[in-house]
Amino acid sequence: MNKAELIASMAEKSQLTKKETEVALKSFIESVEEALETGDKVQLIGFGTFETRARAERKGRNPRTKEEITIPASTVPVFKAGKEFKERVNK
Repeated sequence: MNKAELIASMAEKSQLTKKETEVALKSFIESVEEALETGDKVQLIGFGTFETRARAERKGRNPRTKEEITIPASTVPVFKAGKEFKERVNK
């Protein structure tokens, strides 16, 4: 399912227009991004949690040259599915 298909499905279920649904989806995404930027986590009970994790600096290898490189530390976004969501997917 791509973004347009998601918007169409959400619009049908919520009885909103596609335009209103698109605005709502964009607002949700922006809100999650802003929360993660500030270090907060977004917890939706039954669905899952969006949060960030620190990834330490580590050694890697360039596959072409086999030369060892240093991969810098970074912060990565993570989604952890909630119990009800996992159960529904595994039916």
